[in-house]
Amino acid sequence: MAPASLILLGATVILQVDLLPDKKFLLLPPVNFTIKAINLAQVLLRWEPNTDQEQRNVQLGYHVKINAPQEEDYETRNTESRRITILHKGFSASVQTVPWNDRSLQPSSWVSAELRAPPGSPGTSIVNLTCTTNTKANNYTHLRPYQVSLHCTWLVGKDAPEDTQYFLYYRYGSWTEECQEYSKDTLQRNIACWFPRTFINSKGRDLLAVYVNGSSEEAVIKPFDELFALHAIDRVNPPAKVTAEIEGTCLSIQWEKPVSAFPVHCFDYEVKIYNTRKGYFQTEKMTTNTFISVIDGISEYSIQVRAAVSSVCRAVGPSSEWSQPIYVGSCGFQAGSRGLRAGQQGAFNLCPRM
Repeated sequence: MAPASLILLGATVILQVDLLPDKKFLLLPPVNFTIKAINLAQVLLRWEPNTDQEQRNVQLGYHVKINAPQEEDYETRNTESRRITILHKGFSASVQTVPWNDRSLQPSSWVSAELRAPPGSPGTSIVNLTCTTNTKANNYTHLRPYQVSLHCTWLVGKDAPEDTQYFLYYRYGSWTEECQEYSKDTLQRNIACWFPRTFINSKGRDLLAVYVNGSSEEAVIKPFDELFALHAIDRVNPPAKVTAEIEGTCLSIQWEKPVSAFPVHCFDYEVKIYNTRKGYFQTEKMTTNTFISVIDGISEYSIQVRAAVSSVCRAVGPSSEWSQPIYVGSCGFQAGSRGLRAGQQGAFNLCPRM
């Protein structure tokens, strides 16, 4: 029995040796981490793998954490990353090495880098920057049947010297332009900018970057930048060619889609009908460009339509202005039966306006 016990004891010893933990595998942080501004409101983060990292059969990735101006974090296997962000407040980020396919391993320590805020005296940058875009038909080329304008306004910084002059630039995608048409205040300082034509794609999803810097003999003017989502600032055109027709007690309203790069199915509509004799409104939401309603046949009606790009085609934004009102129905108790278009005069069913 003694030899058997010895063999069993030896087997136990061997098993314990096999279960001893291996040398601890440590992930090392990346090196040469840098942040560089490469365009308006755009930075490039770049780093390199640590050359002292022990080679194992482990795929490595990186956890990036944006600290300012707005917190964000994500993972990537690349060693560089481009981010769209405002920069007038500065930019800072951290990165660490993480195991990509073995989450039992601990990530490395963090390394950080910073892009400092641009210099400038407090209170000299612009405030209340607002921008809007609008689409018009382009009759000069079939390659770009629509052109997008850009209009921006702002207020002068409260501590900006009287000789301050501001200059505006926008970037959309890879295109950057400087404003050439300004409006000025009484001190001849630029307070608004107009681009009649831009490289903005009204159907695009890229953010619009707007940057305003300045100059003065008395102070260093602090720059300001802001990012705009196109759906939020697009001034949609009202529906075109609104017409209305009365047949007996049936009111039929039709219109065409607004001037826009978006196709017909991309619009929602709202119809507003005002009974001028009884003094009440009726509003209806539509997804088609036709509305039919039963009326009393003895009243005059004011009709307007507005449009909005549907959520089917992009994020929801503001509606257009109402179309110009058209008036149909009876003058007094005389029923009308002819159709009218916005802005058109008619002796039979358009009542004179006071």
